[in-house]
Amino acid sequence: MYRRMLRHTDLDKACLEDLPVMRKADLMNHFDQWVTDPAIRLDDLRRFVSDPHRIAESYMRRYLIWESSGSSGEPAIFVQDALALAVFDALDAIRRPMLRPMRRLFDPWGWSERMAFVGATNGHFASTVSIERLRRLNPLFAQRLRCISFMQPLEDIVREIDAMVPSVIATYPSAAALLAEERTQGRMNTAPREVWTGGENLSPANRESIGRAFGCALANSYGASEFLSLAFECEKGAMHLNSDWAILESVDKRGQAVPFGEAGATVLLTNLANHVQPIIRYDLGDRVTLHAHRCRCGSHLPLIEIEGRCEETLRLGNERSSVCVLPLALSTAIEEGSGLFDFQLVQKGPCDLILNTASKSAEAEELLQKAQCALADFLRSQGAAGVRIACQAGEPRQVGRSGKVSRVVRDLTGGFTK
Repeated sequence: MYRRMLRHTDLDKACLEDLPVMRKADLMNHFDQWVTDPAIRLDDLRRFVSDPHRIAESYMRRYLIWESSGSSGEPAIFVQDALALAVFDALDAIRRPMLRPMRRLFDPWGWSERMAFVGATNGHFASTVSIERLRRLNPLFAQRLRCISFMQPLEDIVREIDAMVPSVIATYPSAAALLAEERTQGRMNTAPREVWTGGENLSPANRESIGRAFGCALANSYGASEFLSLAFECEKGAMHLNSDWAILESVDKRGQAVPFGEAGATVLLTNLANHVQPIIRYDLGDRVTLHAHRCRCGSHLPLIEIEGRCEETLRLGNERSSVCVLPLALSTAIEEGSGLFDFQLVQKGPCDLILNTASKSAEAEELLQKAQCALADFLRSQGAAGVRIACQAGEPRQVGRSGKVSRVVRDLTGGFTK
């Protein structure tokens, strides 16, 4: 694919900025020409990731496979070779902040830790695959690492966490904030010694409430399916890009670089670790600000600020009884139940939701009806009864501060229904 695309380019003189911007849909449409191993075929990979029993299983005895959730409207499959996995492992081990330095001194390999990951556990998603891979690599860790599905009712999530009593909880900011509320209200007994968050925007208010509820340090990170460990926080709370293995270009709507200190319309990723699936000037869709000044912590790694996906937990019901549902759980239920990825779910009232898609095609409307049924079934399983779901096709969707479409939005027009 690149050989054909760059056949008229003098690569000895070309700069990175001279290469074309790549987008997920373009690469997936040319997947078999994109990967550098000719034995890899997209149809076979799709069969592989359709089987949840094969999560973290080696593909062709040398690759690890994970899929994106389709949050930008187009799901993708990513192939990780040995070098990429070694880089991700090293970055996670060396650059994750030491929230408890004395624990690292006496237990450098974390043998005493018990970690619970709360997320989507029934798909080949990067976090889930990574946890299950560690469990397979070291059976001694198997009982100390657990994936807990956020697709179940909140009380069941809390029950599993309390049964395990993890010292570390790793999850999304929206889920961590919800668990913090359960802890504050006395419905959760576990008080972890560390909380790790990533995958969504962590607001200052959420950071404060999570830290106050659990009484522990919190570490936030920035990553993507395209590069698992893009940036970590330092002890000063600043985010540092792993620029020795990843290049980020913050650009405007025309694809031109923006000055340091200014947020671009999107950011382009070049992954220097993955040699089986070249990711070069790939449009991530996030809004990122790159800074030229050094951090007070002394690190030489560049400082960045990310305006990532910011979606809201929905509270459905009336003033006597309500249910909180995580945004990523809602998205997962719609995707897996219908195959619809181009959607937005808007809460307009305590029990009123609008599910829309930008497309007006007959196929889109059919998927929209399937999504409505899948969503209704999921909400009933969460204990949210009497929720009304209206469907709209061809509707414009709200865009968040990150530059991406906000897939789950609260736009309440009134109070609770009596």
